[in-house]
Amino acid sequence: MKNEKSTLSGLGLKKYFLKKNLKQDLPASIVVFLVALPLCLGIAMASGAPLFAGLITGIVGGIVVGALSGSQLSVSGPAAGLTVIVLGAIASLGSYQTFILAVMLAGVMQFALGLAKAGTIGNYFPSSVIQGMLAAIGVILILKQLPHALGVDSDFPGDEAFVQSDQQNTFSALENAMNQFSVAAIVISSLSIAVLLIWPKFKKLALVPAPLVVVFIGIGLTLVFSSTGFALRPDQMVSIPVVNGWNEFTGLFIMPDFSQIANKDVWIVAGTIAIVASLETLLSIEAIDKIDPIKRVSPTNRELMAQGAGNMVSGFLGGLPMTSVIVRSSANVGAGGRTKMSAIFHGTWLLLSLLFIPFVINLIPLACLAAVLIVTGYKLAKVDLFKNMYKKGWDQFIPFVVTVLAVIFTDLLKGVALGMVVSIFYLLRTNMRNSYFYRITQDDQKKNIRIKLAEEVSFLNKAAIQVMLTKIPQETNVIIDGTNARYIDPDVLEIINNFKHNAYTKGIIVQLENIKTTYTVPKIDIKTMEEINN
Repeated sequence: MKNEKSTLSGLGLKKYFLKKNLKQDLPASIVVFLVALPLCLGIAMASGAPLFAGLITGIVGGIVVGALSGSQLSVSGPAAGLTVIVLGAIASLGSYQTFILAVMLAGVMQFALGLAKAGTIGNYFPSSVIQGMLAAIGVILILKQLPHALGVDSDFPGDEAFVQSDQQNTFSALENAMNQFSVAAIVISSLSIAVLLIWPKFKKLALVPAPLVVVFIGIGLTLVFSSTGFALRPDQMVSIPVVNGWNEFTGLFIMPDFSQIANKDVWIVAGTIAIVASLETLLSIEAIDKIDPIKRVSPTNRELMAQGAGNMVSGFLGGLPMTSVIVRSSANVGAGGRTKMSAIFHGTWLLLSLLFIPFVINLIPLACLAAVLIVTGYKLAKVDLFKNMYKKGWDQFIPFVVTVLAVIFTDLLKGVALGMVVSIFYLLRTNMRNSYFYRITQDDQKKNIRIKLAEEVSFLNKAAIQVMLTKIPQETNVIIDGTNARYIDPDVLEIINNFKHNAYTKGIIVQLENIKTTYTVPKIDIKTMEEINN
């Protein structure tokens, strides 16, 4: 009876919490929906898939993954980082039906990774690298959306790579946009940015979300300019498929070709998607937790299982592979989202807009959506962030800057990988320097040196300790103190014992204090760690 009351009480608190945050989640969901809509379509187009597939993925990412995920602010959907993989996979497998079978299998693999507790991998990415990734995403958003703000929409809205699908790069596309700008788009984007920055400063006005105001302004100005010589072209507007009735809607779904289940190429593609999508998701979750105003920690193993379920459903319905996506998640945080209801609502709006108001959605200019993303990018890459990272020291600042530049000029995974390499270099350097503490005292005849070993002395400290021992002057008393050491690597023990054995030739007297003959690696309470991660 007591447990039943406790459960009911917990459900009541949960309902209260959701209701309390609804006034923030609902407006945030509309902002995320407006940001996600062109991205879903653009990524589908860039991937060589049907436009409807991008919308399916966004709907499933919002409703299915949003419901199953333990992350409160993450938003899932089709990812720009997977476009190259998807484009190549569709071509190599020969048909889209075979490809979506691979997406389903990738979801099964991700679910298995979650069950195997593989989500803990995300805990090994340094803060400097994650912060660098966020700042880079902010810079990319600004650079990539400026052409759309100027009215040049020749590239796909979801094309976030430095070298674009149209063979332009980020900077050449921006240069071309400055020579082909649209007066109407500039007016719409400039006014939109001004509203986004000024509107929240007035408390009474802030009750209505600024991005929603921007959308209405964009639609209004589009209608005004339509009767002038500055009218926007169809490619400068949002464009979603218009379906007439339920039968036409259900006819857009594509089913997987299950006869290809034994095709090894399908399994190779599935494995590739599962690994890349899981890494992108873990990186995104780690990054979004860092900008969560409430500083909640998302359960990563549960997230992998939620993503796996989402990809199984998406593949079955004819959608693309999905991940937790930083752009949409950042827009969610920036719009004031508080719980995962904003992600679920955004998926619902995608579905309803496709069914009932596609003609209204198609009146939204891409320029006002570009303004929303530019302001989001500015919040992610503020100058203060670079100043704060600089104040933390070179071992934090250099990996941060390298990650920023690498993500901008390559892609997310390559950029993070390079940032990790630089971060590991600084980690190893610090580790090698902190393997011991050195103290010298002098009596009447000899120098006395006490060397206190650190708590963990690994093989990475081998070179530093060997160099230090060879530099000890002749006719010296040396005490090597292992009192604090929980673990000393066998290679380091061998160096210490060899030094003691040969020291007499230099007149050095060596004394070992509390150093064992062998050490075992300290055990970790796996059960406790799993409970924490779940």
